[in-house]
Amino acid sequence: MFFNIYFHQWQACKIFNQMNGFTKKSIGTLTLGEKLGKLRSDRRISLTEVSRVTKIQVKYLEYLEKGAYDKLPADVYVKGFLRNYSEFLGVDEKILVKLYEKERGIENNLKKGKKTKKEILPSGREKISITSLVITPGILAVGAIILLVCGGFFYLYKELGSFASMPRLVIIHPEKNHFTTDNSIEISGITDQDAKIFINEQPVIVNDGGKFNENLTVQSGTNTVTIKAVNRFNKEAVEILTVQSDHKETEEKVSFSDNAQDNFETQKNNLEKIEIEVRVDPGPVWVSIKADENLVFSGTMLSGSVQKVQAENKIAVSSGKGKATFVKFNGQDMGVLGENSGTVREREFFRDMKR
Repeated sequence: MFFNIYFHQWQACKIFNQMNGFTKKSIGTLTLGEKLGKLRSDRRISLTEVSRVTKIQVKYLEYLEKGAYDKLPADVYVKGFLRNYSEFLGVDEKILVKLYEKERGIENNLKKGKKTKKEILPSGREKISITSLVITPGILAVGAIILLVCGGFFYLYKELGSFASMPRLVIIHPEKNHFTTDNSIEISGITDQDAKIFINEQPVIVNDGGKFNENLTVQSGTNTVTIKAVNRFNKEAVEILTVQSDHKETEEKVSFSDNAQDNFETQKNNLEKIEIEVRVDPGPVWVSIKADENLVFSGTMLSGSVQKVQAENKIAVSSGKGKATFVKFNGQDMGVLGENSGTVREREFFRDMKR
């Protein structure tokens, strides 16, 4: 009995299957696409005919037979295609759908495997390493450039902050209105490490921690002390102190008296030690005095201030401004310490020396 294949293909396929003894049956171990292609070719049916009867586009039928699942629409549509296709071919739709799900899951796992690589550690644990990120010399170079740029911006930010701010200046001693009965005071404080300190325009030493300490000789009465910190951007911080000194300068004068014994004892005591008197004008001036190789004074002297030192045999005087430093030795005026305004290093004065 001959059936017209073009007379309602759906009914013709059913009759064709019955005439040839086809029933719904299980499928072998071929892939889904191979199974669909084999079943279709065995029946000598073209994809166009399948498409016309099942209403599935030809391209989707081709994708199914080729296993190109990434080109197919969502799973819900694909499963609908398989139900229609299985009914058309006369096979169990559950088998086709299950096979599709299995192959689609394998394909998804393979795609994930390209992004991650599993490695079993000696401890038996699984190590997952990301292979999608590959560190190349180019990436290292870009990273280094980014770090340099960020470092440069941080340095500029820090420098601009330093440029905009004044240096730190903290006076530890003395207080602003200080009273003393001595002819010298100790000035100490803290500033920035890169700052310079000036006391009445005389530079003083600042250690690595930003600390400074200086002895300052004052004259009797009211003394004004200006302490200034200057950073490398020439920003200044200034503190002005007032120091009141009640120091009385006395001069020992050898006078003749009616008591010859007293006069002799006085002269004898004067001969036991040598004495030097140092005065600066104009100040401030840095001065250092040694008595018998021992440093007895080192500091800044203000205008008109005086330092007196005694020794057994020798006194050495240094000054930052020789022409502004005046010396009296054993009561005798020796004039200026140096003939120019520069530094004088350890000019020595001995017993019985003459000017």
